[in-house]
Amino acid sequence: MNYEEFLDDKQVKEPESETFAAEEALSEPEELDVQKAVVEELAADKAKLDLQMEEMSRRIASLEADLAAKSRELEEAVASKNSAIAEIEASFKAKIAEIEQKLAVEQERHFDEQARNPNALALLDRDMELPDRFPGETRDHVLEVVKEARDAAEAEGRLRRAQLLESVLVANEPNGELGNRRKAIKKLFDDNGNILSGPVIEELDRLGISYKDGEKYLLATEILKRMY
Repeated sequence: MNYEEFLDDKQVKEPESETFAAEEALSEPEELDVQKAVVEELAADKAKLDLQMEEMSRRIASLEADLAAKSRELEEAVASKNSAIAEIEASFKAKIAEIEQKLAVEQERHFDEQARNPNALALLDRDMELPDRFPGETRDHVLEVVKEARDAAEAEGRLRRAQLLESVLVANEPNGELGNRRKAIKKLFDDNGNILSGPVIEELDRLGISYKDGEKYLLATEILKRMY
């Protein structure tokens, strides 16, 4: 007879319980190792993320600093440009004001001349409604004629006439327009060798000065004598 058959179930199963407990005790360290490894891996990932975040923060700060510097440079450039524009505008305004002032002075001077007795200006009685054929020259031509007459009177011993004509010359000054035009035409001839070249003829046409007598071309001296 086998006496083990009479043992109760508890006694028979005890070895199995002990085995399970032993296995469970062995499995707990393995799970702890896995959890520890997971935690360490997560910690490592977090550290990497922290480093990446820190690097990104530095880059963002650097970009913001660059953007602020560029903004300042742009503002300074715009301010400098606006300042330069303001200076140019001020300079133009000053030049315009200067030109306007000179023009006003010249107009006033011209008005003063015209406001005088027109007969005294021309030294001849004339109808003011009739246009002046040679504006700016009439006065000077008349004064030149008076001067020539004074010189001739002095040469001939006609003292009274010479004195009268001299008083007219003293009281009336030429405006210089005739002399300026005469010098301009003389310079035109001198610069072109006193030859009626194409540019000379073109300028004479522009000024309304005749350079032909019928079909004959005039000399430079003849043109000057005829015109001035």
